Amino acid sequence: MPLRSASVLSLKGINKRDVDRLEIFNEHRRLLFSLAYRMLGTVADAEDIVQEAYLRWQAANDEEIKAPKAYLSTIVTNLCINYLTSARRKREEYIGPWLPEPLITDENQDPMHNVQLADSLSMAFMVLLESLTPLERACFLLREVFDYEYEEIARVVGKAEANCRQMVSRARLHIRERRPRFCVSSEMQKQLTEQFMKACASGDMEGLMSLLSEDATLLSDGGGRVTAARKPVQGAEHIARFLTGLVKKIGASHLSLRPTEVNGHPGFITYLDGRLQNVLAFDIADNRIRAVYIIVNPEKLKRVQGN
Repeated sequence: MPLRSASVLSLKGINKRDVDRLEIFNEHRRLLFSLAYRMLGTVADAEDIVQEAYLRWQAANDEEIKAPKAYLSTIVTNLCINYLTSARRKREEYIGPWLPEPLITDENQDPMHNVQLADSLSMAFMVLLESLTPLERACFLLREVFDYEYEEIARVVGKAEANCRQMVSRARLHIRERRPRFCVSSEMQKQLTEQFMKACASGDMEGLMSLLSEDATLLSDGGGRVTAARKPVQGAEHIARFLTGLVKKIGASHLSLRPTEVNGHPGFITYLDGRLQNVLAFDIADNRIRAVYIIVNPEKLKRVQGN
């Protein structure tokens, strides 16, 4: 939730220093949330990190703060690194595939959405970030997504500039090896997603297979809380059989699918008898769907309820 505006707080007797600090913080809040969400992959944790950064910001001495953006970025980045380091065991013990919490975005309304940031917000990109160490992820995001200079990155993470360059280079190579070489237009992404949605709803196995790349992967995140595939489903035919089998078992008449924008790209939300069931996102390349991400874990769907 956004922090209250200075005008509201001032009515309650908050001193001018705190009001000034709040206004400066709110200038950078979207950047801080964008960084925290990409680092952690969950909205609630990102919001908690931003709130903790605010408390530290308000408590800091003026002498500590030379540049607000750098100071706040340092707090958020290091809080995220510490969180990821402590959460590593939980991620390793997670039941089934772990997927980021879906962020339902809107090209016309979401202030985080723009052409440059959309790709780094995609579910596919977020999944790739999971393969980096927390420190590598921080350096890579600060450089490649938020355009920080290496000198700034070194100050933020407390490492030598040469080490930061090396980590970014290693992470960049790792990400490029796993990302598609040929991008797909937003119009084609939307078209393929709509075709996939219709094929799913009608149980059209052949139609699904025609949209998937031969080596496509399906990942389903139930977190052990609800029924979900605990291992990746590999290959177009297996994915098509898996999805058509689910639709047949549930009954197509009980399902409704709503197109939406998930993490800056076309996706859809599934409802079962009017109740939110899951969110689907895709990785699309060469005019084929090469990955299907299904988020079923109810803990990760709480913020989707109102969309």
